[in-house]
Amino acid sequence: HKISIIPRGLAALGYTQQRPTEDRYLMSASELLAKIDVLLGGRVAEEIMFDSVTTGAGNDLVRATDIARAMIVEYGMGKTLGLSTYPRQRGPVFLPTEHGFGGGRDYSDDTAARIDAETKEILEQREQHVLGMLRAKKETLVVIAEKLLEKEVLMEEEFVGMVNGD
Repeated sequence: HKISIIPRGLAALGYTQQRPTEDRYLMSASELLAKIDVLLGGRVAEEIMFDSVTTGAGNDLVRATDIARAMIVEYGMGKTLGLSTYPRQRGPVFLPTEHGFGGGRDYSDDTAARIDAETKEILEQREQHVLGMLRAKKETLVVIAEKLLEKEVLMEEEFVGMVNGD
């Protein structure tokens, strides 16, 4: 819907605002992966353009990791654990439990390691996918960045036109 390089709040140095096309309660695996792609886009663009990354994508990485992990542990969309779900324990993080602070889990260390490995695999695969897309469109990436430096905000129509070469 909108891309801005105007800082907002304490952490956001810019943002990409997306609107759902409709009220949705269900999302497919491909839609969730596309959300991860968008979240990884800024960091991958830094890597392509500057051969380095900054802390700017920190929150995006947290959100991408949460989506990937939810696909595995909550939605049964993972490859290694099948249709079982392993939801996070919800509870007060300030009260101690038998597992320390922040609640425990209802699965083994081996299962936790498999969840971590598959989460990492999803994120690495999506990073490579985004890297390939942005490298192929590097000239467009530069044009969009220059336009953002000039205007500070791009609306959806203008962005789509630039991506489509209009």
